[in-house]
Amino acid sequence: MSTETLLQALSIVMQTDVLLAILLGAVYGLFIGALPGLTATMSTALLVPVTFYMAPVPAIALIVSSTAMAISAGDMPGTLLRIPGTPASAAYTDESYQMTVHGKASTALSIGFFFSAMGGLVGACVLLLTGPLLAKISLNFSSFEFFWLAVLGLLTCALVSGNDAARGFVSLMIGLLISTVGLDITTGAPRFVFGQMELMGGVSFIPVMIGMFAFSEILRGFTTNQTGGNEMPKLGKIRPFQGIFGLFRKYPFSFVRGASLGTIVGALPGIGGDLAAWIAYGMSKRFSKTPEKYGTGHPEGLIESTSSNNAGLSSAWIPALVFGIPGDAVTAIAVGVLFMKGVNPGPRLFVENPSMPTAIILCFFAANLLLFPLGFAAIKLARHVLSIPRSVIVPIILVCCFLGSYAVNNTLFGVWVMLISGIVGYVMERNGFPIAPVILGLVLGPVLERNFIMSMQISGGNLMGFFERPIAATLGATVCLILVATAVHAIIVFRRAGAETTDTADAEETP
Repeated sequence: MSTETLLQALSIVMQTDVLLAILLGAVYGLFIGALPGLTATMSTALLVPVTFYMAPVPAIALIVSSTAMAISAGDMPGTLLRIPGTPASAAYTDESYQMTVHGKASTALSIGFFFSAMGGLVGACVLLLTGPLLAKISLNFSSFEFFWLAVLGLLTCALVSGNDAARGFVSLMIGLLISTVGLDITTGAPRFVFGQMELMGGVSFIPVMIGMFAFSEILRGFTTNQTGGNEMPKLGKIRPFQGIFGLFRKYPFSFVRGASLGTIVGALPGIGGDLAAWIAYGMSKRFSKTPEKYGTGHPEGLIESTSSNNAGLSSAWIPALVFGIPGDAVTAIAVGVLFMKGVNPGPRLFVENPSMPTAIILCFFAANLLLFPLGFAAIKLARHVLSIPRSVIVPIILVCCFLGSYAVNNTLFGVWVMLISGIVGYVMERNGFPIAPVILGLVLGPVLERNFIMSMQISGGNLMGFFERPIAATLGATVCLILVATAVHAIIVFRRAGAETTDTADAEETP
């Protein structure tokens, strides 16, 4: 990229209308992301009518800044109320909420905004410097590679399910079974629809996520009220970004791994940053020296997973800008906006008008830099969320649950799915079954099934076809090694527990 192109792009971004669009989009994204059940994709879709009256660069700048802020702000309801604002934040909601329970909400929120911004800046740098190269690599991925990537994502369920892998596996199977509802991928035949037309399109994970995390939390609140435990968690001292550099020095590899993973996974068409957050949290626990601290309010996993969020969001634009292939739902909407404006993303765009895609990339830098001041203000205002009495905040959350579920398809069916999921989630948690793997299975189930069927058709039913391509063989070997290592670890733990039980019994028999 020439210096002249960079300067031209910078002059475009520094125009008043572009800067104003970035600022307004960031404020709007902060508001949407902080509301339980309203996702970054939903916020982007709501902006499409507004972009009709804007030039191409301000329109995309509005979308970029709102989604970057919404993804980061989605950590706020998860941290304060145990209600994830986005699907990605569901991976580490329990971890961040435990920090709030222990009076460290300020630290948890600071990690979310600071490392999301840092990860986004890393992703923007990669997008600026090596975008075309990474896009070419991602285009080499076939259904075999996507299948192994989905399996790798599902393996994280064992790492986010607490200490009981069996219950985590059951929760994951529930999510995978729900994902099979709808039309069969190959034949188009309806499956498990029971005569309901609404089920033909499958069960959306957004109402399920809202129900299992938000509505079940309301049910849990009523139960604790009956037992006298109606106090909200305490925030502790509000000092935004205090001690954040100490955490950065303590866990530098967590940040590097999270940002790198988010950049790589986000560059894969159709994957997006949500999967990156799940894998990043699972990898953090796998490689941590203190994995027993996870689930108790440990910052290490938060650093890695939040770093991957905005890094994946930025790199998802690599295939969108270079080849016109959307990396996720947000970039799919943005590509549609570009086409509507007469701008055709693809290789010719970098040749005919290189300042245009470069200006869009520079908008990422501006949007992620805004995370620092707006995040500071948001953390300062967080005290007012928990200072609201439960009798006031519960109806507000309930309204958000209904609005978020209804807005998915503009039907009451989503509301019913949310209510049923909330009851199921409440019963599951009462019996020790984690609910995060349900969401993971529901999100990755269609990806797993679609790519498995396509791979089997390509290989003619030969399972060795999953190991014939170099990248697929590497991912497959990685998955197999993780499975073997997990099984060996379980056997060692089981034998140690048996030996300790035997020693205790012998000690009791000895007079």
